[in-house]
Amino acid sequence: MGQKQEAIVREFLSAWGDGERVPDIQKITSMFAPDGRWELYIPGGPVIQGREAIAAEIERQLGYVSFPHCGTLHMVSSDHMVATERLDLFIRNGKTVRHALMAMFELDDDGLITAWREYFDTYDLSRQTGADPARLSGLEAAQA
Repeated sequence: MGQKQEAIVREFLSAWGDGERVPDIQKITSMFAPDGRWELYIPGGPVIQGREAIAAEIERQLGYVSFPHCGTLHMVSSDHMVATERLDLFIRNGKTVRHALMAMFELDDDGLITAWREYFDTYDLSRQTGADPARLSGLEAAQA
């Protein structure tokens, strides 16, 4: 069950790069439903909705990170849901950052991503990158 869905998610994650090439933004966004959404830094992070907004968010992130690699450790699925446990890598300020996370993907009947939710420890990420954990988690916006 879910092998087709897992293959779609593996292809999607591969489009992000292998640690040596840049993400294929066109490929990534084409794998979303037109009104698909990407929920960052759950809980409390921003929700990016629609292909154009998702492309803009990827471009924004590439302004401060480079050469991402999605390292899938485990994957489980059903007919419309895929869960991944990953250890992703990227370069920030010349330093390799190891980024542990869980992600949930919801897919429609056509195999397009309708929702992608990422769950991770923003404090661990901020410790490695020097970023403000409140900014990463979306708490800064909530406190304003």
